[in-house]
Amino acid sequence: MITQEMIDRINQLYHKSQEEGLTEEEKLEQKELRRKYIEAIRVNMRANLNNISIQEADGTITDLGKKFGGVKSE
Repeated sequence: MITQEMIDRINQLYHKSQEEGLTEEEKLEQKELRRKYIEAIRVNMRANLNNISIQEADGTITDLGKKFGGVKSE
């Protein structure tokens, strides 16, 4: 899970990189924080997509999470 403090730190590192540059340790920290952030976005997006149901023209409901949820397309 990504916290507000982690997002704030990502932003701090970005601004510092634009102003004066980052040390190697800060670059690694920035890379790791960005990786965690992207992973959290993917998990949240997957959960949202797995909760979508559509109503077909014939009136039946298709649960897309059950139909496609187990398929990895990366």
